[in-house]
Amino acid sequence: MIRIGILGDIGSGKSYVANSFGYPVFSADKIVAKLYRGNRKIYKKFKRFFPKHIHSFPINKQEITKIILSKKNNLRKIVKIIHPEVRKEMNIFIRRYKKRKFIIMDIPLLLENKINKKKDVLIFINSKKDDILKKLKERKNFNKKLLDKFKNLQLPLDYKKKKSNFIIDNNFTKKSIKANIKRILNELQ
Repeated sequence: MIRIGILGDIGSGKSYVANSFGYPVFSADKIVAKLYRGNRKIYKKFKRFFPKHIHSFPINKQEITKIILSKKNNLRKIVKIIHPEVRKEMNIFIRRYKKRKFIIMDIPLLLENKINKKKDVLIFINSKKDDILKKLKERKNFNKKLLDKFKNLQLPLDYKKKKSNFIIDNNFTKKSIKANIKRILNELQ
């Protein structure tokens, strides 16, 4: 099995590209949402660390936003609570799909949390800043302050680009993405 890690800026199209490969995708964002909705252990930890903000189960995403924006280090605390559970889910996913030729890892903090392995194939999604901002502003819950907090957790994009085996220039067209994926899969086979 070859693990393919997708890297790039917030809003660069990582999830779209990951899902366009046609292989099983581990989406950390989907797992986090699932944990907020259904994991009582996470809820209890959040209730203990952030009693002013967490009111009921399942955890409300607006409550998470308020926690992050209310204090400088809160996002790091959240990551420390959530990360071990995401890692457990990832290990289950990897075992489930171990016989597949490829699996795709759509994990925003892949390098930052040292989740990647030396043999992983890393693909950097390169997008123009203007295009990214335009796409982000189209999102229902766009919040610039929240975006900046998440960006502060990330390694520099140039570093991620240098670490990558492949770069996909995303101009947000299906045709371009499909052609790049085909090229990469051909090289890997």
